[in-house]
Amino acid sequence: MAKTHQVLTSPAKGVVVPVRTYTDEQKAKIQALREYADTLLLPESDPYHPWELRWLNKPDTMPRYMRAAKWDLEDAKKRLKGTIEWRREFKPDLIPPDEVRIESETGKIILNGFDNEGRPIIYMRPGRENTETSPRQLRHLVWCLERAKDFMPPGQESLVIIVDYKSTTLRTNPSISVARKVLTILQNHYVETLGRALVVNLPFLLNFFYKGISPFLDPVTRDKMRFNPDLFELIPKEQLDADFGGDFEYEFEPNSYWEQIVSFCKIAPDGTRLEDTPQQTDAPADAHSSPVSPPVESLAEADAIRYVPASPLLVLVD
Repeated sequence: MAKTHQVLTSPAKGVVVPVRTYTDEQKAKIQALREYADTLLLPESDPYHPWELRWLNKPDTMPRYMRAAKWDLEDAKKRLKGTIEWRREFKPDLIPPDEVRIESETGKIILNGFDNEGRPIIYMRPGRENTETSPRQLRHLVWCLERAKDFMPPGQESLVIIVDYKSTTLRTNPSISVARKVLTILQNHYVETLGRALVVNLPFLLNFFYKGISPFLDPVTRDKMRFNPDLFELIPKEQLDADFGGDFEYEFEPNSYWEQIVSFCKIAPDGTRLEDTPQQTDAPADAHSSPVSPPVESLAEADAIRYVPASPLLVLVD
């Protein structure tokens, strides 16, 4: 494959996203969780209301929190409430691109390509660190997580993170305190979003780092981590970066990369969406009530569902 600056924005041909199905009892719990979420929803007069509604309306939100809670409804309610409160403060879906663009200039975090189940891939290369520790670094990571959500094909809910420690030093490696903050956000507020965490080229010198963060890894996250795995078993060669033996000869160029990501995800300069409002895309406006989402048979089915405020009925769209 020839060298290219073109970012891969769709899975390889023939890749099939696994379909999740739910029992009647599970669907009832998903519905109950959504009804609870509606009691927490910001009033329509709040500027963040449409974005909160947009997130709640996503077909994967309620199922992810129920699965994370192992179908314990009360636990799922606590988890969801915590994330709603965090999102109101952090506003991850409204981070202006220019606020975090400087963090992308060396390619230390790149969104590019998909694994063999259609999961978007985020490459992290700590050796390319270019800024001092600051809240902006965390906001850049969250911005990338949100863009990975934008990249997900219908029915896919999770992503792959490949951490490449090539050329990483003690100076460029994140501190354990920063890693703890990242883990807190990923484990508490992007539940069931990490599909795989693949660590490659880890030098012996940095083994202490993983020992340091190990106590903060929940068992689910730990089970998803693999050290120096066979990437060819997990990612199609045409989608795997050539740095890791794949056929995808991607050459990082900061301006081209950034413009492609912002354009594909339709992000406006202020962090909103171009030609898109939350009500238009996710829930038809209704001035008198909040939406109640119905339970669904599978995520593939969920992607064809638009929630209709004030009605438990479904409108199926092509």
